Amino acid sequence: GMLDSTLVAVGTEFGRTAEINMNAGRDHQPAAYSTMLAGGGIKGGQKYGSTDKMGKKVDSNPVKPEDFLATIGYGMGIPLDQTIYSPSRRPFTFANEGKPVESLFG
Repeated sequence: GMLDSTLVAVGTEFGRTAEINMNAGRDHQPAAYSTMLAGGGIKGGQKYGSTDKMGKKVDSNPVKPEDFLATIGYGMGIPLDQTIYSPSRRPFTFANEGKPVESLFG
């Protein structure tokens, strides 16, 4: 169906701390966060990476934001090493030298 050729991505730039702060809330946790990819060639039913018990640091398979973006680009067939120019002619690449997690595809 349509999900075979459509990559759905959900992500954020930070998670939340496990501890409750003095305002009865949780603080930003930029070192560990969750994302989700589905369709577009992603093998279903996978979990990639883990944190320590309190979710404070990554224990295995860290993925930086630029790697997550590179994984999206890879799934969409975007050349990651191609220089792109903004409307003001500023050069950049799609994922700022991020590396895609190719093992998620299959």
